[in-house]
Amino acid sequence: MPTVLGLETSCDESAAAIVRDGRVLASAIASQVEEHARWGGVVPEIASRRHVEALPQLLARVLADSGLSVADCDAVAATVAPGLVGALLVGSVTGRTLARLHGKPFLGVHHLEGHLCSVELGEPLPPGPYLVLLVSGGHTELVRVDGPGLYRRLGRSHDDAAGECFDKVARLLGLAYPGGPAIQAAAAAGDPRRFPLPKGRVSRPGGGYHPHDFSFSGLKTAVLRRVQALQEAGEPLPLADLAASFEQVVAEVLVERSCRCAADEGLDTLVLVGGVAANRRLRALLEQQATARNLSWRVAPLAWCTDNAAMIALAGERRFAAGRVSAIGLGVAPRLPLEQADRLYETQACF
Repeated sequence: MPTVLGLETSCDESAAAIVRDGRVLASAIASQVEEHARWGGVVPEIASRRHVEALPQLLARVLADSGLSVADCDAVAATVAPGLVGALLVGSVTGRTLARLHGKPFLGVHHLEGHLCSVELGEPLPPGPYLVLLVSGGHTELVRVDGPGLYRRLGRSHDDAAGECFDKVARLLGLAYPGGPAIQAAAAAGDPRRFPLPKGRVSRPGGGYHPHDFSFSGLKTAVLRRVQALQEAGEPLPLADLAASFEQVVAEVLVERSCRCAADEGLDTLVLVGGVAANRRLRALLEQQATARNLSWRVAPLAWCTDNAAMIALAGERRFAAGRVSAIGLGVAPRLPLEQADRLYETQACF
């Protein structure tokens, strides 16, 4: 039963965790939300510095909580792609240093593969194939999973990711950062049908639309125009109704296209992961629509939807159990498609 120490520093969450045989022995996260909220988004330089400050305490905490030392672990895993370069370097260098000091294998983990594994922190998944809807601040993708490491992207956002759109619309409405929780709270008492908003589609060069792709820039603009019209008319902003209408459209677009993609691919299982997967309206609509279409569905546990190190440790554990390790000289990559995750385990470092 391998025991893996995992580190996550791809964006603005510093995290460490220890996982053994798919079970979380200890996990600790340091959030930078309050600091970045002053700027309305993540400032890369600040994020990198805070990772440097936070990781030693987080490591000490998970080792103490688990009653283990680094020497007791079988391998060390850290996120190496994709993400903010400076932030990734902090976790990667820390992980590789610990691995060298203690003579342990190092596993460079793809952040999105971590999210794919996060659902397994709640319940086991079928062996595949199945469809994953991955929605976060930086990614909105539909990924077909045919087995461990066998990924094929079937749909994506061509502009803003869903989580990014939540942040921008929250700013338009004068709500707090991050936008996801703020809009969810504001929408709780709102009417989701009061304001009709567009479900953006992506045109194909030869005509028609990409059936499984997403676009949220038009939705964001529609909210802006609605806010401007209300302000010009001197009317108070109905924040609850605006938030609910926006949240409803995002949830409908994500679920409708996911269900269509699953049907087109002949898949009977739909999995929801990523930070936006914590949204209550999205989770409820996915359950409702998947059930109506006789689709089996799984959703990542709330505790593991947003960035965390347990999912990174679990992804590393899965790779390690399959006999894969990374080169100790492996660097980091701000952009690397999930389909290329296998490159992280080549004998010679791919970057």
